[in-house]
Amino acid sequence: MVDAKTDRLIIGAGAIGLAIARQFALAGDQVVLIECNAGFGMETSSRNSEVIHAGIYYPAASHKARLCVKGAHKMYEYCASRGVKTSQHGKLIVATNQEQEARLDALMTAGMANDVPDLELIGKSRLHQLEPDLQAVAAIHSPFTGVVDSHNYMAALEADAENHGAIIAYQSRFIRAEKQPDGYHVVIDSQGEEMTFACQTLINAAGHGAHLVSQAVHGIDVDTIPPHYMAKGQYFNTTRKPPFQHLIYPVPSGGGLGIHLTLDSGGGARFGPDITWVDSPSYDVNPADAEKFHQSISTYWPALQREDLVPAWAGLRPKIWPDGTYFQDFTFHDASIHGCAGYIALYAMDSPGLTSSLAIAEYIADCAA
Repeated sequence: MVDAKTDRLIIGAGAIGLAIARQFALAGDQVVLIECNAGFGMETSSRNSEVIHAGIYYPAASHKARLCVKGAHKMYEYCASRGVKTSQHGKLIVATNQEQEARLDALMTAGMANDVPDLELIGKSRLHQLEPDLQAVAAIHSPFTGVVDSHNYMAALEADAENHGAIIAYQSRFIRAEKQPDGYHVVIDSQGEEMTFACQTLINAAGHGAHLVSQAVHGIDVDTIPPHYMAKGQYFNTTRKPPFQHLIYPVPSGGGLGIHLTLDSGGGARFGPDITWVDSPSYDVNPADAEKFHQSISTYWPALQREDLVPAWAGLRPKIWPDGTYFQDFTFHDASIHGCAGYIALYAMDSPGLTSSLAIAEYIADCAA
């Protein structure tokens, strides 16, 4: 028996799920968004650097390249219209030796191919003018990069969706879905009460649970469901006020962007993430890893002392490859891949998912049209 009907049912209230719910609600669709946690963004979306990425690192024509650049433009515009704080500090991707300096050229070429605004390759003299306390021989300057108050950004998305009629149900867990001629019957557990929704379109934005959701959608070709891996990233804060005005990133390595320095809304510094592959969720920070962080950070900020670092938090990035060997693009599966019309699954939505969220929402709306 069906308890309620809706046009679009979305699973997962992270930044991407909220943006998708808002997109459909603004278009006049009936929307139900379910989330197993007690509030929005309690997993990947709230455990990251809060950086508005410019789109430098990604291969041309990839989803990440296209949606990150578009999403960053949209995020600055949206946040300004909704009173959500952003700070366009700009970013320096720094080379601390000649070998790294040679690798900046490839990053510069990639960023320009992706239409990243205002990129500039600068040398030691210009670097010293921008950041006198920075130790580096060259850098890419990206003025378009910034940071966002991710909590208030997600709160704005939630408010927009609900103000346009969306129903957002927290503590509501997806159980299974059955394909019907005109959509899906979706069974959920909402605070201990089992309910069945009929929907035309079912959208899986469940983050780390996306593969499990797809396994419980009857009719999906299980061979099309990608594997799931978790890359843990730790963060440290510092008791020192940083002397920098820009975000500072090392040259990327090891499948990540390196232990970088970002600035929070109060002008303080935070460092991370590192990368460790884990088999089960873990959000603890190992205080002993401050030594590893210090070794990395001191290559570009030599004045920082080991005792200045304080454990902060950790996050988990969803992956479909078990290491950093392969470029991992955003992965969208629709009927052309899994064989079930009206079902769209989003896998491997790691960085720059927050930056790209509004652009991803438009992309999903186009896929569901």
